[in-house]
Amino acid sequence: MNTLKGTHINLRALEPYDLEFLFQIENNESFWEISHTQAPFSKFILKQYLENAHLDIYEAKQLRLVIENNTSLNAIGMIDLFDFNPQHKRAGIGILIHPDYQQNGFASEALQLLINYCFIHLQIHQLYANITADNKNSIRLFTKHNFKEIGVKKDWILSNNIYKDEILFQLINE
Repeated sequence: MNTLKGTHINLRALEPYDLEFLFQIENNESFWEISHTQAPFSKFILKQYLENAHLDIYEAKQLRLVIENNTSLNAIGMIDLFDFNPQHKRAGIGILIHPDYQQNGFASEALQLLINYCFIHLQIHQLYANITADNKNSIRLFTKHNFKEIGVKKDWILSNNIYKDEILFQLINE
C-alpha cells in the first residue's frame, strides 16, 4: 500500500528541481494571506530551504510535500503538515493548489492521501486546519473530509485593511 500515491496525483518530497515552482508559489502575493507571508523570498533563501527539506518531521516539526500530477509529473501544488506535536499526536494541515489546476479534485485527493498517511504512518490522533471564513472552497474541502468546525477566532487575520474571522476545523482519528 502506497499511502502517498493516488489515482490522479502523488505526494512527494521536495526536490532541488522544485526551486522554480516554489519561487512562483512563495512569491505569488495572492497566496500571502493564507501563508502569513509579508515579503517575497529570494531564490537563494528558497534554495537553502530545499537543501534542509530532508529533515525528519520529528526534528523539523513540519513536513512539506509537493502535489504532483501523476500523468505529466508536473508540480501542481503543495500540502503541509505544521505544528507537528508527536507527544500529543497532532498536526496542522495547509494546502495550496496552483490556480491553473484548481477545481479538478486534486486538493481533495491530496488531502485524503495526507490524512491516510498521518493516521497510518505517524499515528496522528488529530489534525486541524485554520481557514478564513470567506474561503468557501477550503471550508467545503475540509468538511467533505469530515473535519468539524470547533471554533471561530474573531477578527484574527488582517488582510487589505479588513479583519477576517478564522475558523478552526478539527479531524479526530477515532
